Amino acid sequence: MRVFITYLILLLTVQFASAQILEPVKWSFSQNQISDDEFEIIYTAVLDDGWYIYSQYLEGEDGPIPTSFNYEGNTGSYTLVGKNEERSSHKKSGYDKMFEMDVIKFSKQVSFVQKVKVTDDSKPVKGYFEYMTCDDSRCLPPDEVDFSFTLKKKKAAATPTPATASTKKEEMKIVDEKETKPTVANNDKKEVETTPVKEDPAPAKAEQSGLLDPVKWDMAVEKTGDNTFDLLVKANIQEGWYVYSQFLEGEDGPVPTTLYWDDNEAVKIVGKASEESDNKVSGFDKMFEMNVTKFKKAFTMRQSVTATDLTKPLTGAVEFMTCDDKRCLPPSEIPFKVDFASMKALIGDAAMAKTPPVAASGGDGKMKQNGNVIDQEIAKIQATYKNPVGNCGVEENAKGEGLLMTFVLGFLGGLLALLTPCVFPMIPLTVSYFTKSSTNKATGIRNALIYGASIIGIYVSIGLFITAVFGPAALNALSTNAIANVLFFLVFIAFAFSFFGYYEITLPSSWANKSDTMADKGGMIGIFFMAFTLALVSFSCTGPIIGTALVESAKNPSGPLIVMLGFSTALALPFGLFAAFPGWLNSLPRSGGWMSSVKVVLGFLELALALKFLSVADMTMGWGILPYEVFMGAWVLIFAATTIYLLGFIKFPHDSPTVKYTPTRMFFTALFGLATLYLASGFMYNEKTQAYNSLAAMSGLAPPAHYNIFLPQPVPNAEIKAKYPSFTKCANNLDCFKDYYEGLAYAKAENLPILLDFTGHGCVNCRKTEEHIWIEDGVWNRIAQDFVLISLYVDDRKKLEKELISKSREAKLRNVGNKWADFQIVNFQQNSQPLYVMMSPDESVLAAPRGYKEGADDYLEFLECGLDVFAKKNNGQIGQK
Repeated sequence: MRVFITYLILLLTVQFASAQILEPVKWSFSQNQISDDEFEIIYTAVLDDGWYIYSQYLEGEDGPIPTSFNYEGNTGSYTLVGKNEERSSHKKSGYDKMFEMDVIKFSKQVSFVQKVKVTDDSKPVKGYFEYMTCDDSRCLPPDEVDFSFTLKKKKAAATPTPATASTKKEEMKIVDEKETKPTVANNDKKEVETTPVKEDPAPAKAEQSGLLDPVKWDMAVEKTGDNTFDLLVKANIQEGWYVYSQFLEGEDGPVPTTLYWDDNEAVKIVGKASEESDNKVSGFDKMFEMNVTKFKKAFTMRQSVTATDLTKPLTGAVEFMTCDDKRCLPPSEIPFKVDFASMKALIGDAAMAKTPPVAASGGDGKMKQNGNVIDQEIAKIQATYKNPVGNCGVEENAKGEGLLMTFVLGFLGGLLALLTPCVFPMIPLTVSYFTKSSTNKATGIRNALIYGASIIGIYVSIGLFITAVFGPAALNALSTNAIANVLFFLVFIAFAFSFFGYYEITLPSSWANKSDTMADKGGMIGIFFMAFTLALVSFSCTGPIIGTALVESAKNPSGPLIVMLGFSTALALPFGLFAAFPGWLNSLPRSGGWMSSVKVVLGFLELALALKFLSVADMTMGWGILPYEVFMGAWVLIFAATTIYLLGFIKFPHDSPTVKYTPTRMFFTALFGLATLYLASGFMYNEKTQAYNSLAAMSGLAPPAHYNIFLPQPVPNAEIKAKYPSFTKCANNLDCFKDYYEGLAYAKAENLPILLDFTGHGCVNCRKTEEHIWIEDGVWNRIAQDFVLISLYVDDRKKLEKELISKSREAKLRNVGNKWADFQIVNFQQNSQPLYVMMSPDESVLAAPRGYKEGADDYLEFLECGLDVFAKKNNGQIGQK
């Protein structure tokens, strides 16, 4: 019970944390040498007024999380002497009402002191500690703080040495006494130093230009024997960014960090490089949908080598990919050079030899190359990128439209809920109660309006709670997360069979009984609890509908709030209207078997929607179990079964023995019959896409039509393919080139504008654009008919025929992805994808490039504007595919 209370408190207080970041505990760290080889390491917490942290020594496991210290790594280099002491003049012991047990806790300030005996001072004392903080009404989630103390054995010091630190899962390093700067650690993962630190202006400049450079590299060489050496390649990584281990499972995820070596007979590489870091993260990665090992802040690769001739330097490169939680930069290679004779190791620009001159381009649009040195800078692109030929700025999409549709979704769900047997009979009973128990008509109307407002307040509060607990990022992730979508699939199947009448999903009856007791008190509180009782007892009917609406609305951060507002408005509306016009009650149909039919029809709809979530998981994971034919065939069968049910040929447990063919029932029978025929038309062949004819009503529900098993894969035009080898079929059966210079040559020959698409196999937002925007008819037609599409994959791992060197960046280019990433960087000063650029064949940029942005209509306007600019530039002369 106490464990439940603890985690319930944590769950409820997330709402406060989402609105305001609470930082009631500040940590500082110091060390005190007490003998030649013994030290005290001191962790001091300063707490805001009213907040507490808890002792290490608590009775039982059912209360708050105790403060605990975990020491790990290199334990042979030190030993702990005695227990960790707790020193505070603000200690409180006794019974705690919140946790219903005796606790020991500290307020204002407490120090935890651990004695350590050091045997090898070359290795740090490191680990992490965990603590939990609460005030009298709420608790924050437990937090972990990593630490690393360097304790040098020397003459005992008289005073504690300040130490640097940072917070959760980040390194806190205690450095030598002469090098220390007092530091205070807080809970937002930032360090606050007492001495100012000059900022490196380079990152800010790069950020402003759009060129991101979150990883800095360093290199060192250590001699380990007569002819043996260790090479240390070190990465310093900006906050929020990661680089990936060389040991990754599969090839469908991020690019592993890898060391490449140029041929050198005088040097032998001994084994694989080891990886050293205190900031290693392993587990499931949502972006790549796979288990990965990655590093943050800093990590080192250590490679052992044997050199037989010290006069011959070793050259090579480190290849890596870096991502934050939203995007990835294209893979990069950083060259290095190791001179064993002088024991110098150079990396980056310092390692690059001067490159030979490059021949002038002549302005013919061909790649400028001299030997293995290429110059991809194109002056006209650079000039018109800064000042495009046309002005095709697109205003932000109106968010109100999306929220309006979310409200409508909830409102329709509320109208469906009204027709169920859990809600419909309550309308005349409740309204009659209000009108008869009130002293006059005005009072009855007022009470019914309060009742309706209470219903709205209850359901809107549920929407607020869901948004606060899970947060916008987590809710948005529901739309693509495979595990979440499989769970939704199973839940919706359970909802469907509940509607079919095989069982009921209900809340504990004691909840409804307690709420009903509160309703007997009368007044506004009594009316509120009457509404609350309705919400509880009707859950078996409204729960699946609410669940459906909430899941569909989760793509928008405000979705749960808006959808619940729509749902509750529809649910509350009849109570207010019928209270104001009680004569209308006579026009309501009587309760009966028709309401069971409504539930069964809703069950069939739940089955259909369940397949939508399984389809999302299938597309994300690439299982291949629910292609277009299987999905659409299942929907046809479900809607056909609904039609047959309404005709009375299928029976469920709660159905009446006989079926009354009322006009309303026959109307819905015809409606579902027509829907079945409409869905079946989705199997018509589309010559344009060489796939099935996607139905507009199924957009966003069914998988893409090109994801099929029965139709042959489209083949590109053989004549064009013979002339331009990179010509192929890209997303949605669109013709495209995967080489810029070939695509440019084709655009020149045909006098067509270019849509330059900087993309990547691992680019999530690129896939979103292709699957949700390019598939729309208007956009598809424009790209297919009026543009030469050039898709450049910056993470293409195919090796170049020979290694190239970029003249502009003095970087080695070993694969196709390196080449196109270099092209993007030197001409557009950007290295993130997607990037869509409209150009003319003379390499003039027609409009400001576009990154990822939702909305097919907006994208279509972007294309049409660029096409108009191209037509004006060429005096109306446009080629034709």
